[in-house]
Amino acid sequence: MSEVMIQLLLRSIWETVLMTAASGLISLVAGLPLGLALIATERGGIAENRWVNRILGIIVDGFRSVPFIILLVALIPVTRLIVGTSIGTWAAIVPLAIAATPYYARVAEVSLREVDRGLIDAARAMGGNRWTIIREVLVPEALPGIVAGFTVTLITLVGASAMAGAIGAGGLGDLAIRYGYQRFETTVMFVVVAVLIVLVYGIQWLGDRLVARLDHRA
Repeated sequence: MSEVMIQLLLRSIWETVLMTAASGLISLVAGLPLGLALIATERGGIAENRWVNRILGIIVDGFRSVPFIILLVALIPVTRLIVGTSIGTWAAIVPLAIAATPYYARVAEVSLREVDRGLIDAARAMGGNRWTIIREVLVPEALPGIVAGFTVTLITLVGASAMAGAIGAGGLGDLAIRYGYQRFETTVMFVVVAVLIVLVYGIQWLGDRLVARLDHRA
């Protein structure tokens, strides 16, 4: 690979990391409370409200059912309104975050549902309010699963960010399409695939290590 191509590769790696990290952080900040709301308002939950739970479920599943490439195009007006443009790395973060948030909400919901109901009942019996139960029981007990789910979400975002490169978002996907595919430079394609594999393995390794440290049952 030429020096120019190496520079393009390094820039593309940075853009992919930026898109993944920024959208992942947004999905964590928005998705975890959404997952908590789904658990809290379900039947028998600490804030049972079947109508709220049903509405939240419809919204979450509605966004999750739309293929990312379609969501990417459909959200162009929203993206342009938020960041002032519909192309580029920062523009891609908007649909990535919107797609990842409901996905992570469901993942977090599964982890939160696995918390022993006996612990929740004990907290209630000791006079704990809803916020106390969430802060002292639900989140701490489900934390390994929450982190594991976030790791999976980040890996999904790596793939989605590569897909976003198809419409000018930058990153490794854009590099693979413009140079590897359109210019028939197979070396570039192989290098991009190798870098993506390393990124995924790195994220999974870090996630697994963190989960192992947080899991008090281990």
